[in-house]
Amino acid sequence: MPLHTILIEDSETIRENLISTLAELADAQVIAVAEGATEAIEALDRYGEQWDLAIVDLFLKEGSGLNVLRAVQSRSPHQHMLVLTNYPTAEIRRRCLALGADGVFDKSAELEAFFDRCRSYGA
Repeated sequence: MPLHTILIEDSETIRENLISTLAELADAQVIAVAEGATEAIEALDRYGEQWDLAIVDLFLKEGSGLNVLRAVQSRSPHQHMLVLTNYPTAEIRRRCLALGADGVFDKSAELEAFFDRCRSYGA
């Protein structure tokens, strides 16, 4: 059964690459995409218990990925939130984890670990 995923990313190029790679490497099916925080929170609410994984960028067209994390701190145990960012400083990692992220990954240096984590949720 595919990992139902909501992708929160404002770069169209990154979204397109992630959608195909997630399907191939992690059996993930992207069921919604969002470019801003408000749109992301609405998608997460709309899909309720149906989503398994949300992938969150921090710098969005509107709002911040931190706002998204803050809005869905109460979620089911089968639902996971991963942050995929270009700015994984120690402070950003700490803040994201404090807001309930299950992991924080650097887009340019930690993609293998990111995809490994995604695969682990589908197992």
